[in-house]
Amino acid sequence: MAKKAKKYQDAAKQVDATKAYTPEDAVALVKKIDFAKFDATVEVAYNLNIDVKQADQQIRGALVLPNGTGKTQRVIVFAEGPQAQAAKDAGADVVGSDDLVQKVQDGWLDFDVAVATPPMMAKVGRLGRVLGPKGLMPNPKTGTVTMDTAKAVNDVKAGQVAYRADKAGIVHAPIGKVSFDDAKLIENFKALNDVIVKARPASTKGTYIQSLTLTSTFGPGVKVDVAAF
Repeated sequence: MAKKAKKYQDAAKQVDATKAYTPEDAVALVKKIDFAKFDATVEVAYNLNIDVKQADQQIRGALVLPNGTGKTQRVIVFAEGPQAQAAKDAGADVVGSDDLVQKVQDGWLDFDVAVATPPMMAKVGRLGRVLGPKGLMPNPKTGTVTMDTAKAVNDVKAGQVAYRADKAGIVHAPIGKVSFDDAKLIENFKALNDVIVKARPASTKGTYIQSLTLTSTFGPGVKVDVAAF
């Protein structure tokens, strides 16, 4: 642990904590100071001026990043009939109905995203206690409850990212890997930023994005100048 802490401290010394960097400079710095021995994920954190207890101020959705996430997503689909076949043809990792519900209920969670057709949600709803806490419950707001299972699978495989404001009004989302070219990370970053800005609730007063931070998996955070977008 001490060795890891020293690496973090060395990386943190290269960040000016009093400065808000442009998106371009922030991306370059995060990549420069990354010290992970694997291809770390680059993430953003938006601190939003919202009250998630208010129904009209809940921020949640999904978008397909222009350059993907750099991660291969394992997708399961709860569907029957033509929708099940469409999901299989689109490359879903596992497709099923009652059998898949039971498998998950028995503790199997070897997947990243779950998709379900509306008719299946009555059965999938029983998995709320299992999938809910892990953020795996299908939801129409993220495009994972749909009759168009092929599109849902294709979107996830293409680099779809789901985002949601937590209780403190903070949205965390990945925008790619440290190995990505700067330009690709910046393009993904701007695509996500556009979505977050457009999601601003009409009832929100004052400064909407209070702070924005970019970081890699183990690295220190780098403040980003929101106005620079």
